[in-house]
Amino acid sequence: MADLLEKIKSWSFNWRTIAQAGGSEDALNLSPDLPVHQCQQVRKQLNACLQSQGGEVSARQRAATLGQAYLELNTEGRKRFLKILAEDFGTDRQAVDQSISNFQNATDEEAKRGFEIELRRNLEPARMTLLRQFNALPQGVKFLVDLRAELMQMAREESSLKIVERDLKDVLISWFDVGFLELRRLTWDSPASVLEKIAEYEAVHSIQSWSDLKNRLARDRRLFAFFHPRMPDEPLIFVEVALVNGMADNVQDLLDENAPLLDPDAADTAIFYSISNAQAGLAGISFGNFLIKKVVASLKKDLPNLKTFATLSPIPGFRKWLDETLAEGDSALLQTSEREALKLASGQKGAKGGLKALLDDGRWVNKPEACEALKAPLMRLAARYLTEAKRKGARPLDPVAHFHLSNGARMERLNWLGDVSQKGMKQSAGMMINYLYKLSDIEKNHEAYRGDGQIIVSSQIKSLKKG
Repeated sequence: MADLLEKIKSWSFNWRTIAQAGGSEDALNLSPDLPVHQCQQVRKQLNACLQSQGGEVSARQRAATLGQAYLELNTEGRKRFLKILAEDFGTDRQAVDQSISNFQNATDEEAKRGFEIELRRNLEPARMTLLRQFNALPQGVKFLVDLRAELMQMAREESSLKIVERDLKDVLISWFDVGFLELRRLTWDSPASVLEKIAEYEAVHSIQSWSDLKNRLARDRRLFAFFHPRMPDEPLIFVEVALVNGMADNVQDLLDENAPLLDPDAADTAIFYSISNAQAGLAGISFGNFLIKKVVASLKKDLPNLKTFATLSPIPGFRKWLDETLAEGDSALLQTSEREALKLASGQKGAKGGLKALLDDGRWVNKPEACEALKAPLMRLAARYLTEAKRKGARPLDPVAHFHLSNGARMERLNWLGDVSQKGMKQSAGMMINYLYKLSDIEKNHEAYRGDGQIIVSSQIKSLKKG
């Protein structure tokens, strides 16, 4: 929070400096909660930005005045500000209706093309022009990325703001085309400010210390990130890679700072063990698949001995799904042999009650009898969850599975107790999965999944499902 406040303070100062170059008459002196009687000042400034009088310098000054005023509002004030954008700066519906009528009544193709262009222009909300003006400001693109993250939260309670969030997403999609992005390998010699952000944004396996981060940047490790030219010090998405021999099955082993270093040239496998989206405001703007492809290409070029590219991935929704499934009382959930073993290990009369009691206790991982009783049912149920549990639209319920299957991976291997951290036990009862990126099959798998929802799985996953 302190870093965020410092960032806002810095932007506000810089933008105030730009705004003041345009004259004090343009200043917006607003109360933090933007009371109703001050909303007209905001509308006036927004209209001034749209009129584009005075050229690019004046437009930049007006946008800076607007942005600086927004940054100094509190949450309630920002909601009111954004509601003005939503309600007063949308499309001119009369102009749209007239363009439609003109198009329909046009008698020749040349006239129709002209009215079609006019219709497209009139369909664009006025606020899109306002949002684009921030591109000219220092940190303006980052401001809009963070603004969308804020809008996504606000729109859950204030549905009128959803349209502004959607418009802002469209602006960002055009700006964050993968062709504009730069792939960088980060090392221990990279700027400390960037490495600090990697530690802050790591969302899969939290970075505990500088020594932990240094270990993840060792000679048998790789860390790649996408950057945008207008946000050169802000990683957008990054992937952490371990160079190993054979397919890894335990993340604690990969993160062990005391493990011996491997000569990268001797490794035959690249394990993608963490992929983190660093900017909440870019949610739904997909470039993760391009990241993986570019990283694979870079690794193959530098380390030609690499033959296997796979992940060691969490299964974040498994325990939640399992708890809900147990609550529903599915009589076919457990097999007869599993029921007896669970009763003995838990001391419970009911097998499903015993399963839940063992999992809720958390100490089962240190009890051999409990581990033995849980292994078969949990591995089978995890395979069932990954391949059968679906969201609306028939995509897998598990978000990590959807991501990798969309990118052409195959479900390769479930790993028992692959992550015994507190987070791993809570999310997936300690299990992890390898998704295999077999280069010759990536496009075929991608088309099968995207086309008809086919999930490509290994023989191990198929066997586990059958039990």
